[in-house]
Amino acid sequence: MDWGLLLEYGWVLLVLVALEGLLAADNALVLAIMVKHLPDEERKKALFYGLAGAFVFRFGSLFVISYLVDIWQVQAIGAIYLLFIAGNHIFRKVLFKKPVTDEANESGTSEAVDKKKSSFWFTVLKVEVADIAFAVDSILAAVALAVALPDSGIRNIGGLDGGQFLVIFAGGFIGLVIMRFAASFFVKLLHSRPGLEVAAFFIVGWVGVKLAVITLAHPSLGVLSEDFAHSTWWKATFYVVLVIIAATGWFMSNHKVEGHEGENPVKEVDKQLGK
Repeated sequence: MDWGLLLEYGWVLLVLVALEGLLAADNALVLAIMVKHLPDEERKKALFYGLAGAFVFRFGSLFVISYLVDIWQVQAIGAIYLLFIAGNHIFRKVLFKKPVTDEANESGTSEAVDKKKSSFWFTVLKVEVADIAFAVDSILAAVALAVALPDSGIRNIGGLDGGQFLVIFAGGFIGLVIMRFAASFFVKLLHSRPGLEVAAFFIVGWVGVKLAVITLAHPSLGVLSEDFAHSTWWKATFYVVLVIIAATGWFMSNHKVEGHEGENPVKEVDKQLGK
């Protein structure tokens, strides 16, 4: 790879890591609440087994998607899904104005704070299912970003260029690491600047637009020019808008969300993840 190609791949990986971190913060708090009823040692094991299973799922699903990614119907479904989850999340956040802690507690309370107290392996299963649900969003967003990258010259892995596959895989792996080890940092970041969570889903929606452009430029459809979908002008526009969304989320939420000490989301995650 030449330096220009390395910079482009590195930039996409950096975007993926940042996006994974913001999405993982919400997810980590839900998982923490799911396992909070278990004893300390079992809590750590449940999270480990759940995340290990999620890693296997991410790798397997990425390998399958790599063979399907050039099918325009699959691209269209991915674009619609990303736009839907982004619009749905933003609509609920803007309309009901629920902070990340409230939403995470609503999502996890019925699962974790059960009077009958779920068994260890049933809790592992719930964590696994939650991890898989979280992974779908991340994988689709990563694929949408990576498929527009130029060929790296690395031998194909599955149905994708080797460089594209490695970028997606690295982003997903780092996302799992963040969810387990750096979750409290991102929860703290979202707690102090809640606008970043909405910005993250605006970015997911914008990535959905990118995948929609790739779909419409597919040779089988030809609605848009294939040259346009891979043009420097469109790539530059995409990343400029992405940076503007992120900056807007940062600067429009420059004051901390107030809450009771007992509801501190960072302490909640640290406690349940055994930190």
